[in-house]
Amino acid sequence: MPAQRLLPSAEAEEIVKLARDFASAELVPRAASVEAEGAFPREVFRELGRLGFLGMPYPETFGGGGQPYEVYLQVLEELAGAWATVGVGVSVHVMSCYPLAAWGTEAQQTRWLPDMLGGELLGGYCLSEADAGSDPAAMRARARRAGDGYRLTGAKAWVTHGGEADFYTVFARTSDHRSRGISCFLAPAEAAGITARTPEQKMGLTGSTTATVDFEDVALDGERLVGADGQGLMIALKALDSGRLGIAAVATGLAQAALDHAVAYAHERRTFGKAIIDHQGLGFLLADMEAAVASARAVTLDAARRRDRGLPFSRQASVAKLLATDAAMNVTTDAVQVLGGYGYTKEFPVERYMREAKVMQIFEGTNQIQRMVIARELAGQ
Repeated sequence: MPAQRLLPSAEAEEIVKLARDFASAELVPRAASVEAEGAFPREVFRELGRLGFLGMPYPETFGGGGQPYEVYLQVLEELAGAWATVGVGVSVHVMSCYPLAAWGTEAQQTRWLPDMLGGELLGGYCLSEADAGSDPAAMRARARRAGDGYRLTGAKAWVTHGGEADFYTVFARTSDHRSRGISCFLAPAEAAGITARTPEQKMGLTGSTTATVDFEDVALDGERLVGADGQGLMIALKALDSGRLGIAAVATGLAQAALDHAVAYAHERRTFGKAIIDHQGLGFLLADMEAAVASARAVTLDAARRRDRGLPFSRQASVAKLLATDAAMNVTTDAVQVLGGYGYTKEFPVERYMREAKVMQIFEGTNQIQRMVIARELAGQ
């Protein structure tokens, strides 16, 4: 059964219904074939932009939806439950827009945000490097002063939309200071010197392009610096707090989809004269899956509501990302078990859900890193 939601307004209910209808009509029919081909669904993101879903949590002044994060995340759930590649892509794009929306000048925002929020420009977030993933302060990419601008050199790994994005939010070193020597830049993908390597061959999310992006002496105008020089690491970490909520919502939507398929199958499949859902062993398994999905949604929305009220939410975002992605891995694995041999085949989508769930425990900070973040906050560090 679909998620039962408590939304803050009638407008929010209409927005989530629009997302659910779009997901059912446009995403579900395409997902399996596009994932099998490993094709990137660029046009889907343009459609989402036209519907207003790519700028939901940003101000209406620049073409955003002006919606609270609580509503945006529930839209993200609906999209991800239909097609995880699209849910992840929306989350990454929204995170890629965050530095400009939060720290950009009015001139920068006026120039670039409308097309970014409207879906004409799709974003990529360039923070991790081959030797600087969980420890972004160890990054080596460097932007050196050159007249009124910068020259950017380095390589960024695991870039979602690498080679497909129209712009990259890039973090690079502008001095040797470990934490205050990193700055944030908005780099156009067509700039000379930016190239994407062959995309990674992944076990899941095959429609979502992930690639290393090389920056070879890329010339950037001074206006491409977002925020102050040396402010980049703080900007990156703040963006990740919100991005982790996006991934938590994506994981929750994926888990809900797996649960829905498992319950539907358990009603239809009969053994020993009754539906398998009526066997206690199976019924208890489904009950545990429901509890995991409901818990993931609850902690994610709790963090979102704190964010919407301007309260600290970093620890809560890590809790949400940790619990929701672990829940997605467990629930999708159990869904395969419920379907038995059929669950292991591509005839049903639950095997794809299980493959897609795994990476959610890894990106936007591994779940081990989330535990470190939570423990440090509890210790008052």
